[in-house]
Amino acid sequence: MYVLKIKGTAKIPDYVQLRDDTFSLIAYFRLDRPEKALAKQGLAVKQPQIMEFINKMPFGKVLKLEL
Repeated sequence: MYVLKIKGTAKIPDYVQLRDDTFSLIAYFRLDRPEKALAKQGLAVKQPQIMEFINKMPFGKVLKLEL
């Protein structure tokens, strides 16, 4: 799974995209509200791991996350 962290502006919040190995969009959510999007994709049990990875990564980068 690939993670893209997108920096928002004053009116647009920060967002995160989760994509599979073919770069198809899996989930797209606000950085401050990941619960519903991750639960919808069956990733609720891995939320702490995913959010720890996302919080440490820089904005504007595409990084691979191995779960």
